[in-house]
Amino acid sequence: MRTVAILSTLVLASAASLIAAAPQTAAKAPAAAAPAAGAQTFTVDGVHSKALFRVHHLNAGQFWGRFNDVSGTFTANEGNPEGMSFDITIKVDSVDTGNEKLDAHLKSPDFFNAKENPTLAFKSTGVKKGPKDGWLEVTGDLTMNGVTKPVTAMVEFTGSADGPQGRKAGYEAIFSVKRSDWNIKYGVDQKMLGDDVRIIVALEGNLKK
Repeated sequence: MRTVAILSTLVLASAASLIAAAPQTAAKAPAAAAPAAGAQTFTVDGVHSKALFRVHHLNAGQFWGRFNDVSGTFTANEGNPEGMSFDITIKVDSVDTGNEKLDAHLKSPDFFNAKENPTLAFKSTGVKKGPKDGWLEVTGDLTMNGVTKPVTAMVEFTGSADGPQGRKAGYEAIFSVKRSDWNIKYGVDQKMLGDDVRIIVALEGNLKK
């Protein structure tokens, strides 16, 4: 019995040593790389950038749509957020709800009036550090349906990296507007569609050479 006990002790000690020496496999996911120091201007990658919107439908579901054609530039500056800027253009004709009849209605004078106002545009007027790391508070002018009004968006830095296409950086903006302020009032009085619209703009840019 004493021999068995001694052998058991040696086995347990060896197992403990192996466990202690084993490499740790669990690791935290790497944080998003910060943009390079100094001002850098990026051209929006239209393939990987989209604008989404959400509106309350018949006081029931939240209806989503998107715009597929997003272009423009943004200037990143890690050390000086006040030196950053965003200049973004969206083609109204690229609206996509997954339903051709509804898309045609959204392009009509009831909504965006694509024939007379073919684009939506946002041009920043000020950028400052947001309430937490990685976030910015961006103010600017939003032009929609031929009307220009100021808005403020919370913008998250989503990452940057060097790849086959060169330096890339990404930002995602979220803000809300009352569409009636831009004279898009269809369905508001009848409570067919909500007035408040949530907008998310996801941007990925390539460093301008």
